[in-house]
Amino acid sequence: MTADRNQDLQGELTERVRAAADAGRPLALRGADTKTFLGRVTTGEPLALCGHAGIIDYQPKELVITARGGTRLDTIEAVLAAAGQQLPFEPPRLGAGATLGGTIACGLSGPARPYAGSARDLVLGARVLTGRAEVLRFGGEVMKNVAGFDCSRLMVGAYGTLGVLLDLSLKVMPIPPCTATLVQGCDQAQALDLMNRWAARPLPITATCWADSGDGGRLWVRLAGAAQGVRAACSVIGGEPLPDADATAFWAGQVREQQHGFFGGDLPLWRIGLPRAIPSLDLPGPQLLEWNGTQRWLRSAAPPAVIRALVTPVGGHATLFRGGERTGAVFQPLPEPLMALHRNLKHAFDPQGILNPGRLYPEL
Repeated sequence: MTADRNQDLQGELTERVRAAADAGRPLALRGADTKTFLGRVTTGEPLALCGHAGIIDYQPKELVITARGGTRLDTIEAVLAAAGQQLPFEPPRLGAGATLGGTIACGLSGPARPYAGSARDLVLGARVLTGRAEVLRFGGEVMKNVAGFDCSRLMVGAYGTLGVLLDLSLKVMPIPPCTATLVQGCDQAQALDLMNRWAARPLPITATCWADSGDGGRLWVRLAGAAQGVRAACSVIGGEPLPDADATAFWAGQVREQQHGFFGGDLPLWRIGLPRAIPSLDLPGPQLLEWNGTQRWLRSAAPPAVIRALVTPVGGHATLFRGGERTGAVFQPLPEPLMALHRNLKHAFDPQGILNPGRLYPEL
């Protein structure tokens, strides 16, 4: 798509937002519709964003890529792979055609998140169309430009409630020269103990996952880096090596894209975030663990209050990720001082409250 056409599309988006603000008419931001199931149910006039697409700048030597929000993830990753690089936070697609803007707006990160950084950590800058119909630029294209209070990172996980993500600059990293995945049988308590002990050592671990296999559970561990270091770490961790093709299918498909059998079925899917070193919790349903146990997926029909009563006292939070009642408290309720801060931010960027109203919380 030509630069002139993208400029025209930006102008059209700006006029749509201005007209909606003037009329007090809510807008529902829409990319490829791969993540509309996330968050609370909202209503509004659809604002299509996929057309505003394309890679603006890519500097392999600088480890930075800048692309428009409607650019497909598979397009970006193909360009990076050709230069031996990758998006280190392994963003989940959760559907065909997933876009960069939708991924960042939802704040999604994949299996490598604890080791390579989250989506928020790797956003260097953004151009944003606010609810005031203003186009603002935040951050830059190098790490030294993001010191201080960086509004571009406020947009990560805001679900479009603060603005339309027009362009994004992200840090990229080289693809490791060697990877290996090991699997061993253990129960959840043993898996948590192993992952915590490994985390205290300088091992090149880039992903972990534990799931109940019906016979006590299995723990998968991925390592990456220089071949010598990976081989040495494998001897420390132990377990059965997984063939490369099977390992790729496991991490990219079963874990990142939630194709593992655990994620099937009709029970609501909860995403539990916990501090490090929290032991096994007696949660009401089957679990799958990632991120050294700091992210725990739960399948349960238990009431939200029951689940949060188990998670909150240990410093955790619980999000209803998929299924269940999506007009209530999908995200962890916030203390009033923190909610007041969120309301102030919403008013600053979107004073008429027209951008994805209620997607995060009813007050926003």
